[in-house]
Amino acid sequence: MSNYVGIDLGTTFCAVAYIDETGRPQIVNNDRDQNITPSVVAKHKDNLIVGEFARKHWGNDDRKGAARFKRDMGTSNSHQIDGNSYSPTELSAAVVKELKIQTENRIGPITESVVTIPANFSNEARDATMESAKMAGLNVKYIINEPTAAALYYAYQSDGDLSGSYVVFDLGGGTFDVSIIKVSGQDVEVLSSNGLHKLGGTDFDKALWSLVAEKYKKESGEDLTTEEFSMNDAEDAKKSITERKKTTVEIEREFVDLSRIEFEESISSMLAQIEMMCETTLDEAEIDVSDISDVFLAGGSTRMPIVQQIVEKVFHKKPISTVNVDEVVALGACLYAAHKSDGSDLSEIQKKSIDQLKVAERTNCFLGTITVGYSESKGQTLMNSILIKKGESIPCTVTESYFTVHEGQSGIDCTITESKSPETDPRFVKIIHEESLELPPDRPSQQEIEVTYAYDENQMIHASFKDVESGNEKIISISMSGQNQTSSDIDKFLVE
Repeated sequence: MSNYVGIDLGTTFCAVAYIDETGRPQIVNNDRDQNITPSVVAKHKDNLIVGEFARKHWGNDDRKGAARFKRDMGTSNSHQIDGNSYSPTELSAAVVKELKIQTENRIGPITESVVTIPANFSNEARDATMESAKMAGLNVKYIINEPTAAALYYAYQSDGDLSGSYVVFDLGGGTFDVSIIKVSGQDVEVLSSNGLHKLGGTDFDKALWSLVAEKYKKESGEDLTTEEFSMNDAEDAKKSITERKKTTVEIEREFVDLSRIEFEESISSMLAQIEMMCETTLDEAEIDVSDISDVFLAGGSTRMPIVQQIVEKVFHKKPISTVNVDEVVALGACLYAAHKSDGSDLSEIQKKSIDQLKVAERTNCFLGTITVGYSESKGQTLMNSILIKKGESIPCTVTESYFTVHEGQSGIDCTITESKSPETDPRFVKIIHEESLELPPDRPSQQEIEVTYAYDENQMIHASFKDVESGNEKIISISMSGQNQTSSDIDKFLVE
């Protein structure tokens, strides 16, 4: 039997699922027989270790381990472990490699896999995630947004009974995503999606730690240290306050009482951001809240009562979590892995299981290029020209023609921009890639430059800038890691 695997590569915990011999998605437990594995890497003796033991090492001394590095995917940031520097991609690869080993020990060799990412991940982070999976030795062709994976499993679990507009509310350890989806049977279409890249359970843990530190200072007169009360301890206290209205933590024979209300007040600004993001996503989907059939939950932080209250306030529905919120993303991802395969390695039972699945994503940002425009007040001026709009169905390809500005123009800047709104001012967009295309000498102005953008199923960008007359072309397959925003020189770029 072929093994198609989905990996939820979370900020704080990971989960792995596969399609079993009956055609049903199943979670693969780790070597501790647990359904989730901490996304923590630590140094033990001379080896790097991953998982619960690493989490304890890191909790006792964060110089001995690294955690929450998913938030830095696609950046040049590094993490120190026992004096050695590791990139977020390398650390993620170490986690994925351990998951691969433990999964294959349980079910045998992995045929193909899909790794999940937050819907709001940048192109840099998406590229880095693919790279980490390949570094770990996985055969991975696709990635999928976490809320889409969750929606896919909820639709699958319903046996075709879902029909209408739904919300997937995904609040995990490090990121928040909310998506409005349209479901017909097992056909899932994403209408709108937004999120916050650095907001999740980790931030709630930090707020709780600060609250405990403040109360400890008042009661003992001493400053609290992470050796006395670690971030792991803060996470455990958060889970306790989620289950009951009050809890007590012991620190060096001092007792600190916490109430749920105090904790919720300490994270009120973050909760307000979540609420506003939900309202924005609902507006972008262009549907009325009364048209929402249900709200599906994903991510461990959705267990918090205050979070569920926000969901009900915004969407006027009590949220649904008919499956384990820690598992639903991985379960959907393994379905997607089988769905995207060519089917040659699937058993007849597996084929029947995923035969009715369909999923359609949409772009999560505006993509453009820097050009020269004209205005009555400024004359010739740089502008951001949008090619692919946010909310376009994926995959998509757009081609636009631009023209050189003056005689003898020797080249153009091939600049790719990204923005969350339809911004035309280059000062307020992110330049995610920039190269140059050389042009033949001694030409008149108004020579056509054909620009093509393609947005693929992994939500990564491919672009070409072609000088139509000469055939000179710059083809860009974006490797996004480490790119910084730059600015264009008007005398060098000059297309309109």
